[in-house]
Amino acid sequence: MANQIYIGVDLGGTNIKVGICDENGQLLHTYEGPTKVEDGAEAVLGRIADYVRKIVDDSDFTWDQVAGIGAGLAGFLDIPEGIVKFSPNLGWNNVQAKKILEEKLGKTVKIDNDANVAALGEAWSGAGAGIKNVVCYTLGTGVGGGIIIDSHIYQGSGGMAGELGHMSIVPDIEAINCGCGQVGCLETVSSATGIVRMANDAVERSEHTSLALLEKIAAKDVFDAAKQGDDVALRIVHRAAHYIGKSMASIAVVLNPQRFIIGGGVSKAGEILFTPIRETFLKFTPEQAREGVDIVPATLGNDAGVVGAAGLNLNH
Repeated sequence: MANQIYIGVDLGGTNIKVGICDENGQLLHTYEGPTKVEDGAEAVLGRIADYVRKIVDDSDFTWDQVAGIGAGLAGFLDIPEGIVKFSPNLGWNNVQAKKILEEKLGKTVKIDNDANVAALGEAWSGAGAGIKNVVCYTLGTGVGGGIIIDSHIYQGSGGMAGELGHMSIVPDIEAINCGCGQVGCLETVSSATGIVRMANDAVERSEHTSLALLEKIAAKDVFDAAKQGDDVALRIVHRAAHYIGKSMASIAVVLNPQRFIIGGGVSKAGEILFTPIRETFLKFTPEQAREGVDIVPATLGNDAGVVGAAGLNLNH
């Protein structure tokens, strides 16, 4: 049995997931309960504290063995101070999350961006285990990211490092507005939302595609159609992959990571997505910057956030 344990919290808009990890990043227990955002920040933080206590009480560990607690939160954070400055998903403004949780739990609490902790989870005991320098992409409704340098999360001067989805990479002639207020962001073409948008645009232009037969298109439908040889779907998938690979080429000559890890729901498409990403990366990256670099799928799935959050105390 582990002498010390670390608790991770993955706070979502619908559910709160809590997990116990040992010092090697192995996930030992999990518990999940409703968030109930509508109850307000104080109630949600109280619920987190309740879930943390419950998972320890229901395990073979004691409260004295808890060496630290970490939480992954979506939104704009003041990470050193532990403040959620603004979270649109939660409706929070200037919430002293770290302070409140420490008062409720009597333990050290660290907070970080949800994409950062997912990256840390993969680097700790997932697809990046044993590798010091990795960059993680999370392809879902948007495009998130996390940068791990010398086994530590790189947050940047204001905590905005790793916002890979908001790299302005699409040429102006093709670019559209992004939700962040900028134009041509990676997220506009390589997220599930972007893929669905491109598919709907193709249908509206009356292009010949099996996607036109669907009442409502999901990203998975586009990948499935591409695997069946649908030319329009293949073009959309290759466009999404092209800009991911091209963004990696830019990152490679700045950070020179040893591995790129891709997670999130979109990554489940498999080689039809990964193959063109790798081809584009090789095409646009200088030989010296791509040597020894690989691009692999994430392995922890939905557990990455809770594992990474548990590792925040060790990481700091």
